[in-house]
Parts: sequence; C-alpha cells; structure tokens
Amino acid sequence: MARSRITPEREAELYAAVLDLLREVGYDALTMDAVAARTKSSKATLYRQWGSKPELVVRALRSDKPVSLAEIDTGSLRGDFHAVVDRIDDCRLEQDSALMRGLAQAIHGNPDLHKAMRELLFEPELTGLDALLRRAVERGEVREGHPALKYVVHMLVGAFVARQLIEDRAPDQAFLAEYVDAVVLPALGI
Repeated sequence: MARSRITPEREAELYAAVLDLLREVGYDALTMDAVAARTKSSKATLYRQWGSKPELVVRALRSDKPVSLAEIDTGSLRGDFHAVVDRIDDCRLEQDSALMRGLAQAIHGNPDLHKAMRELLFEPELTGLDALLRRAVERGEVREGHPALKYVVHMLVGAFVARQLIEDRAPDQAFLAEYVDAVVLPALGI
C-alpha cells in the first residue's frame, strides 16, 4: 500500500480520530465515512492507505501503544514486568481496557478484524514477550522449559479480563504490579 502521501503528523491525527470514534461508538458503529468526515479526508484515501476498516483500526491501536515489550530490558524479569507497568498510567489503562473489551466482542463476528489484530497487534507483542522471557531463561532466572512459560500471556490477559469481570474495575498499576508479584513470577518459580 502506498503511504507516501500522508505525513507522519497527518497519520497520527487520523489514528487519534479513529481511536476517539472507537471509544465513542464502538467498532461496529465506526464507519470509514465517519472517519473521513471526522478527519476531513476522503474515504478513497483511507481505503488506498489502509485497505480496510479492520486494518485502519488495528494500526491506530498499534500506533497508540505506550510501550513495546521488546524495548524493555532492566536486567531482571521482575524489573522488566514492573517497567512495563510503570510506563502505563491508570487513566490510560482504564481507557485501553474498555477499548479492548469492545474490540474483543467485535472480533467474534468479524474474522477480518480478528486476523488484523492477531497479525498487527498481538503477534508483535508476543514476540516482545518471548524475547523478555528468553532473556530471563538465559540469565538463569527461569528454568529452561519451565511449563508456565507458555502460559505467561494467558496469565497477563487474564489479569485484565478477570479484574473487570470479578471486581467491576479496570486494572490499574497497583493491581498489575501486585498481580505480577503474586501470580506471574511465582508461577515461573521466581
């Protein structure tokens, strides 16, 4: 896809508008017409640049990531997890949690959205998490082949989902830091 016509600043504006619309109306009600109107651009430009609504939405989500797991390396797994938590503020966690719950619902009826989220959002984060965990194994913090290694992502996603379901509260920094120390690290033998 040719992206040369849109400046990085304009791309950031478009992504911000997409995220605002997602928060306002949800995925199903978000239309390319609404994005075009909000951003004073043409629908043809949006399709030329991103090809589809799912790709535009997921790229907007990806652009808004506050931290990449692959960039974190404090020298310890506990330090790495806490560095991730420290880089996200509570307001942001609440917004992102609500946004992801809405998208999780939309995924069930939209295989194109699911595919785009998997390829553009989840797989890069899983790669970063794998690198973070691999370094912990190389440092000797976690035993090679530890059975909990393959479930770390499930534990982390579970923290977000369970807090909302059980306590009717979005996860916050304090909860995530405690969860890492009480659940994730002990499961890995740390």
